[in-house]
Amino acid sequence: MRPSEHSIGVLVFDDMKMLDLSGPAEVFSEANRYGAHYRLSIVSVGGASVTSSIGIRVPADADAADAPAFDTLLVVGGDKVPQALVDPDLVAAARKLASGAGRVASICTGAFILGAAGLLDGKRATTHWQHTELLARRFPTARVEPDALFVKDGTLYTSAGVTAGIDLALALVEHEHGPDLTRSVARSLVVYMQRSGGQSQFSASLQGPAPQTPVLRQVQDAVQADPTGDHSLEALAARVRVSPRHLTRMFRAELDTTPMKYVELIRFDTAKALLDSGHNATEAAARSGFPSYESLRRAFARQLGLSPTKYQRRFTTTGAGSLTARPAR
Repeated sequence: MRPSEHSIGVLVFDDMKMLDLSGPAEVFSEANRYGAHYRLSIVSVGGASVTSSIGIRVPADADAADAPAFDTLLVVGGDKVPQALVDPDLVAAARKLASGAGRVASICTGAFILGAAGLLDGKRATTHWQHTELLARRFPTARVEPDALFVKDGTLYTSAGVTAGIDLALALVEHEHGPDLTRSVARSLVVYMQRSGGQSQFSASLQGPAPQTPVLRQVQDAVQADPTGDHSLEALAARVRVSPRHLTRMFRAELDTTPMKYVELIRFDTAKALLDSGHNATEAAARSGFPSYESLRRAFARQLGLSPTKYQRRFTTTGAGSLTARPAR
């Protein structure tokens, strides 16, 4: 291996998400066209080929037990990974490979494999938005950041779902080769060098788990049934026959928020659904209970880092044939 080369070992397994491998691999391959020297090796338990999520067989270059130390270990994810305990042989392989790697990274649910190997203990981490709560419960010493596209904690990197692996790979390339080469890679692949907003812009809901306390469920039902209604603290407390102070304490204790912030989240989700279905931002504000477009815009800025109109342009249609944005400028 030439001194300038950077070795990357990718740990794969049956039913892995194909894009978790191919997305970052394309980034590193494209970086080589602009002067980088990444060398990718596919590693599996026993050195056997694996079957990806789309049925394509992926041959392995090496057995994890015999693989050399890599500059970077990349652990991919798969839809089945969070559903059960990670296979002990896969955990052992991740632990062994990580011990010799200069840095360790996971794509999507690959974070669960790192967690099972003890590599998330005391670390900041993330994964796909659908599984962040489960990751936090399963590995309580990890500090899970549910909205991050990727997280760096020392030499440990974790990324959100699927295409966030591309974001992470670009960040790794930039670390080695700077922004100019990385910008060329992003332009060539027609992706953003750094996407705005976190992964909550892709999630179905920001409300989190449903309240368990009957009183709080009544509040939730009332706001969802009529988001434009009077849902001041006093009105909510009167509706469920408790004092405003007691209602606030209940929200703090169970949901770690305030009644007014919770009302805003329900209204925000309602507005997002209206935008998704084709209503303009002014209509979405009125129908979801926001007093004005400006108040809706501020809520979107807080939650997504985007304006309602930018969110709608980004997610309501692919706009086939009409894409005019210039990525990675």
